[in-house]
Amino acid sequence: MNQLQTSRVDAHPTTSFAERYERALANQRLSINLTNFQQAWKAARAEAFREADFDELRDRLKTVKTDVVTNLEAYLTQFRLAAEAAGATVHFAADAAAAAGVVRDLALRYAVRVVAKSKSMVSEEVELNHALAEVGIDAVETDLGEWIVQLRSERPSHMVMPAVHLSRQEVGDIFSTALGRDISREQIGDQVQAARDEIRKVFFTAGMGVTGANALVAETGTVLMVTNEGNGRLCSSLPPVHVVLAGIEKLIPTFDDAMVQLRLLARSGTAQRLTSYSTFITGPSAGHEMHIVLVDNGRRRMAAMPEFQEALHCIRCAACANVCPPYREVGGHVFGHIYTGAIGLVVTPFHHGLDAAAGPQSLCLSCNACETVCPVGIPLPRQILDVRALVIEAKGMPVAKRTMLGTLARPKLADRMFRLGSRAQLPMTRGRRFVRARRVPILRRQTRWRSLPALVSRPLRDRLHAETVPYLIPVLSSPAAGMMVGYFPGCMTDRLYPEQGKAIVAAFQKLGVRVLFPPGLNCCGLPANNSGDARHAKWMARQTIRALEQENVEVIVSGSASCVATMAQDYLHLFRHEPSWLARAERLSTKVMDFTSFLDRVVRLPAGSLDDGERETVTYHDSCQGLNALGLRAEPRRILESVMGCELRELTESSLCCGFGGSFSFEYPEVAERLLNRKLDDAASTGANTLVTDNQGCIMHLRGGCDAAGRRLNVWHLAELVDARLTMIAAAQEESD
Repeated sequence: MNQLQTSRVDAHPTTSFAERYERALANQRLSINLTNFQQAWKAARAEAFREADFDELRDRLKTVKTDVVTNLEAYLTQFRLAAEAAGATVHFAADAAAAAGVVRDLALRYAVRVVAKSKSMVSEEVELNHALAEVGIDAVETDLGEWIVQLRSERPSHMVMPAVHLSRQEVGDIFSTALGRDISREQIGDQVQAARDEIRKVFFTAGMGVTGANALVAETGTVLMVTNEGNGRLCSSLPPVHVVLAGIEKLIPTFDDAMVQLRLLARSGTAQRLTSYSTFITGPSAGHEMHIVLVDNGRRRMAAMPEFQEALHCIRCAACANVCPPYREVGGHVFGHIYTGAIGLVVTPFHHGLDAAAGPQSLCLSCNACETVCPVGIPLPRQILDVRALVIEAKGMPVAKRTMLGTLARPKLADRMFRLGSRAQLPMTRGRRFVRARRVPILRRQTRWRSLPALVSRPLRDRLHAETVPYLIPVLSSPAAGMMVGYFPGCMTDRLYPEQGKAIVAAFQKLGVRVLFPPGLNCCGLPANNSGDARHAKWMARQTIRALEQENVEVIVSGSASCVATMAQDYLHLFRHEPSWLARAERLSTKVMDFTSFLDRVVRLPAGSLDDGERETVTYHDSCQGLNALGLRAEPRRILESVMGCELRELTESSLCCGFGGSFSFEYPEVAERLLNRKLDDAASTGANTLVTDNQGCIMHLRGGCDAAGRRLNVWHLAELVDARLTMIAAAQEESD
């Protein structure tokens, strides 16, 4: 066993983010392992929450955690007094070095040579193993996953399942090398038994046990620890000295609150109704000592910043990693620093500095999936963009990207550049709708696997003039007949897919809706906002608000779910420090609506009203902003199935991002390609010839992939299908007349 008692000493890895990224891409098994895990977790989580109201529990725990962060110092005092009254010693550590120093000094005081550790992310945060190794003390991980990565001299790749990135074959290799005997590569039971036999010895030789805490109950000074292996109970009870490492945000007021957290934590973390062991420790046992080290290390600074306060609500379930598309492709050693997943991108600047977060945060493609499963409702996508803004402010932005965003912010210049581009591309497009440049070396990384859309010579703004589209007698009656709506097309519709804009306007005409195309429209600011360029994002947001305020309309409709999410949600955050603009943004947010929602909630077409009797077979891709930001799921399906009579064949993973993510697909084309191929393979497996969605970025990505690979899959915006059916009805009515 001596050869195994080796503290992990790679506390400061020398590999750069770019090197880790390339290494992850080269590891084909990594993505397979994580894909299998994510798919299994999603199914198990859905089953675990079948008998529990996720929204109700989340709201309850969010209220509790908000109270704790608001009254942090009072709860810290309450917990300290209660814990000390129960016989524990409470230490406060201002930073990582101080926290590791407390544990090191205690170990030296008691002449400890071996420390048995239960899983503790705070111990990883403060690099405790490294600090102990420097003074000759062995820290042995007793959690199975932690022990596996310790043997590999790695950090955990996941906050709950540290070795989730490894296959059983890889674990068998690790154990065989470390133990000096052959361990099965296939039988997980044999591997677990081998680990149990080795780790068990540590509990009886360790002079100190170190554990984390899932919650600290303020009213009683109790430590709550949740495990599935039982090693936490052994670490906390067998060695004579028990040290608890916990962040100051782990406080929770009462046992009742702890019960709410337990119900959410197990279901969100491991997709169980409850974990195997839920242990409550109030003070030390007779003859033992208990020390509780409460760690700040940037947490108070986080609490003082409204943008990041809610990150302190985190209960470390890692659900955000379990639904993250880039995490699936590259793992936590790339998508994170010590804390991985979406929450890791947010807290890393406070615990380990902005440099440690700069690379990983750029891998977030703003799909918003993480927020939908967070058991305390942390606005993780928004917070990651705030981190990105801090990175850009400190380190700047690549010149080409900065120039592009600056151009978009200047409408006249942008218009000239787009029109010039439509002419300059002609040698590559030759009149086609795609730029196929797969043999151009400088473009090969971007175009080997996809065709890029060609800029149109005549944008939508030239086709829809700044006047009210004439009122037509509706071909179908609806509550929307006679309404006046403003239409916001978005850049991609305007410059790449004007036919989609024409379809929306034509559909509204046939439904008796009067459409106004406001003059002076420009980019809504989404590309700048998603790039962390708050200055240009605000600039374009102001332009958009001014243009849309000029028209007296009841509703502003866009066929781009991304643009709607930007105008209805992101503007409110952008102008949080500018009261006058915030008020204007709030007024706009009450008017703006996506095409699908307008059709479903305002037009309210009856079942079968667009059914052509052909029972067309389609599949549907939920765009990230449509599903995760706007909450659209039933609406497009109701239109396709009930109103249009289509046979909808669901994708296995309809909510998985297609990989576009705006500039993400150009900055990380390898990840974007993998996600695209997953989506297209999924669509092919349905047997449908048509894939429908509601976002131009997805359409660009999916059509480009189909063209490059020669796939026979039609990719349409929902509006195009709706207008085609309305056109058929109009034609039939004309014939009957």
